[in-house]
Amino acid sequence: MRTRQILCPTDFSETASHAMSYAFEMANFYNVGIRILHVVDKPFGDKYTRVLAVTPEELASRMEGEAAEKMRKLIGTLASGLSVEGVIRHGSPAEEILASAKMINAGMIVLACHGHTGFSHFLHANVAEAVANEAKCPVLVVK
Repeated sequence: MRTRQILCPTDFSETASHAMSYAFEMANFYNVGIRILHVVDKPFGDKYTRVLAVTPEELASRMEGEAAEKMRKLIGTLASGLSVEGVIRHGSPAEEILASAKMINAGMIVLACHGHTGFSHFLHANVAEAVANEAKCPVLVVK
């Protein structure tokens, strides 16, 4: 942990920003780099239920472009002497976070939990829970 990069997934929400502050604090303490990861989830719909005037590929491309712009702005605002890298992936958020952590041999994953409980928890996939259960490195979940 003390010499390996910290993985910090983001959905660009306020909660994710709060988690990122913890990631930077840990990275400064251990003098390691940070990889900020955003996962563009697969667009919903298929050829039978499409309600959009664009194809799923066009929608995914648009989502990636918007995410890339948000990532550029985010990294531009980070004044730090640390090595900061921004990455955008496509797919299931939990799977991509775990794959990225494995690929870089992350020392730690710091991510936000949006705190869904009860019926809302049932309806929304809990990415933080899935990552914490499957990760091979320490995971800090921030509310």
